[in-house]
Amino acid sequence: MNPHIWHPFTIQKNSPEPKKVVSGEGIWLELDDGTRIVDCISSWWVNIHGHTNPVITEAIHEQAKKLEHVIFANFTHDPAEKIADVVTNMLPGKLNKVFFSDNGSTAVEVAIKTAVQYWQNLGKTRNKIIAFEGAYHGDTFGAMSAGARTIFSEVFENMLFEVDFVDYPHTWEGDENIAEKEDRVIEEIEKLLVENPDEYAAIIIEPLIQGAGGMRICREEFLQRLHWVNRQFETLLIFDEVMTGFGRTGKNFASIRSQVEPDIICLAKGLTGGFLPLSITVSSDAVYETFYSEDPHKTFWHGHSYTANPLGCAAAIASMEILAESQERIHKMESEHHTHLADLRELPIIENVRVKGTISAFDLTTKEEGGYLNSIAQEIKTKSHDYGLLIRPLGNTVYLMPPYCITEEELGWVYRQLKSLIEDVY
Repeated sequence: MNPHIWHPFTIQKNSPEPKKVVSGEGIWLELDDGTRIVDCISSWWVNIHGHTNPVITEAIHEQAKKLEHVIFANFTHDPAEKIADVVTNMLPGKLNKVFFSDNGSTAVEVAIKTAVQYWQNLGKTRNKIIAFEGAYHGDTFGAMSAGARTIFSEVFENMLFEVDFVDYPHTWEGDENIAEKEDRVIEEIEKLLVENPDEYAAIIIEPLIQGAGGMRICREEFLQRLHWVNRQFETLLIFDEVMTGFGRTGKNFASIRSQVEPDIICLAKGLTGGFLPLSITVSSDAVYETFYSEDPHKTFWHGHSYTANPLGCAAAIASMEILAESQERIHKMESEHHTHLADLRELPIIENVRVKGTISAFDLTTKEEGGYLNSIAQEIKTKSHDYGLLIRPLGNTVYLMPPYCITEEELGWVYRQLKSLIEDVY
């Protein structure tokens, strides 16, 4: 292990030696000992088209010969303008104003700050946020505040701003109580808004799937009811689609699959196909209008050194071109997950099976309490390479989120290897 590197989300003492990756191609990664493993999680969900995609590689190369970076205050450039046009044309309704940043956490920071200042610009003070238990929106302070209070954020508890959390009505195949759960959550949100009609700036949610919270899935019907509630109380609705965006739910966006138009949407991860850090926060025309003023107090004073980096924008343009060509594959993957999960369901330790678009997940029953620190995760991570897989469970939750370039035959092989791996661990 290199003594100078501090790895993320890693207990430092006595952790296994990190594996060194020397190359990648499509769904495959090659380690320095020659071992080849399938990237079953798209490397933290960013490599939606697989590794070293030649189209994105060439786009970055060509852009690097013309312009690598320029300050984005008082300047603009073709790649930024083009990707803004492309993404807004993909989004529903009047989500038309693109603000660039560099990762999912900052996309969420921008969204929260925009929502609060929106009300300020209207001459009102609404500072509170409604969020969902189990949420993960990133690791900056605003994003942490809107996320579940977990081991990720507990040391900073006293520094986070107040948020009102409600249950996330997560469901799975065979869940007979989902309608009742959704009713309770909607009633709780309505109660908060009725009792405090002028306090809440926004409701923020990971639509359809909570990622780091355990790949917990909610229904489209719930999002539609949530949207109705937020409209009745004129509270802004923020969709954090950092993970769900760009095809993950079987549609280009969870907002499209659920037929809900939020006021603000956060996008990152698959935006550049995993090549370069870039994110965008897209606001509705109505939200933007409150910032369109000569008054400096209504200006959004926020930015990043690498805002709208031309190389990242070029990668994003190429990624969107590939995404358009991958729609048939994306649409088929949900049924393929269901088919291949049939054998896994035979294992008595598997429960709460759920599938949404290109993502499948299930929980493993263990003697320990479920959750992120369940030790089964480390066992599976350590042994997965022996089965040719890169798997990184969220505690006792195992999930697959492969690149879209995976074939049905390759996906079937992954499931067979995963079954053998689980049988080995148990």
